[in-house]
Amino acid sequence: MIVQRAYVYRLEPTPEQEAFLAQTAGACRALYNLALEQRRDWWRPGRKIGLKSQLHELTKLREEIEWFRAAPVHALQSALKDLDRAFQNFFAGRAGFPRFKRKGEGDGFHLKDKSYLGFRRLNRSKGAVRLPKVGWVKLRGWRPLGGELRNVTITRRGGHWYAAIAWQAEVADPAPSALPAVGIDRGVAIFAALSSGTNYTAPSFFGRIERQLANAQRTLARRVKGSANWRKQKARIARLHMKAANARRDFLHKVSLDIAKSHGTVVIEKLQVRNMSRSAKGTAEAPGRNVKAKAGLNRSILDKGWSTFATLLRYKLGDRGGSLIEVPPEYTSQTCAACGTISKESRKSQSEFVCIGCGHTANADTNAAMNILRLGHSRRACGSNHSGGRKQELARGEAAYVDS
Repeated sequence: MIVQRAYVYRLEPTPEQEAFLAQTAGACRALYNLALEQRRDWWRPGRKIGLKSQLHELTKLREEIEWFRAAPVHALQSALKDLDRAFQNFFAGRAGFPRFKRKGEGDGFHLKDKSYLGFRRLNRSKGAVRLPKVGWVKLRGWRPLGGELRNVTITRRGGHWYAAIAWQAEVADPAPSALPAVGIDRGVAIFAALSSGTNYTAPSFFGRIERQLANAQRTLARRVKGSANWRKQKARIARLHMKAANARRDFLHKVSLDIAKSHGTVVIEKLQVRNMSRSAKGTAEAPGRNVKAKAGLNRSILDKGWSTFATLLRYKLGDRGGSLIEVPPEYTSQTCAACGTISKESRKSQSEFVCIGCGHTANADTNAAMNILRLGHSRRACGSNHSGGRKQELARGEAAYVDS
């Protein structure tokens, strides 16, 4: 099978290299916005403006404008390809209409010409990456690539430059894992409750910086917009957000790796996080209720990183011959794992589950995880295209779970 990975390193450029990276990112942003304006405003019936025509115009543009000529041509071409992909997603209904890029938000560019790229080790803790028109740029840390270097993506976050070095290799398919299966119930109070009884509790990553962030934002409001002090304060706020994101990513990697090492099949709920974290404020005609409480719950849901956790689990299990199964979440918290009785009255509290049918008592999250595992067995036995009610699936899953 083909394995594709990307390692992210923090760059340590010289002042001249950093200025060139910022200039290249600015040229790519300006070209992206110019091409977006052309597609939006110059379009007419019978006149097609697409990637091919804009790539042809880029050649003339580089001949006329020194700023574009100084930037690597492959970075500019990648900016146009990114815009074309954004329009394809828009017309396919996968995303909204492409928006203009603003300075300081998502600065970066792609380099895909392998003949101008390179990667080498300098010492035990340092490496270097070769970029076109820049040369060798030092980077913090070192980790050998597992295959052929494919491309490099340069981004700026929190005042620092980063390089995502992508590589590809062909490896033998891993043997199917013989490790046990487990169901996982994701939550806010308990991040991940396993059907085996193990619980993982996540700290509040945003809560750690909430007070500092509030103070920093109040300070920003007193700065003159566009001034040097205003830009410095914006950078401080960006660093706070990056600090919380790094802590969250580190926690998710550690938990997902721990689960993938000890289990062959993992069953989770297919949660619609976007719908679950939607605002409850309503409209002027129909205002919402408990808006403040729902806003706090939304922050807690988004702070946990449920979707990223599923993505990490999927590829880490795949590397070890395991698999990830997603099942619908309906009735998993109301079903007794012992007898299959479905009733919301069995959920006595946030953490206590007492079945009204058989009297089975268990932790509510562990009980839900056992039901999720049972649904996973049912889906695997009956096929992923099985159609039927969720209650029927839970009943069939009980038989499949016993047989396994």
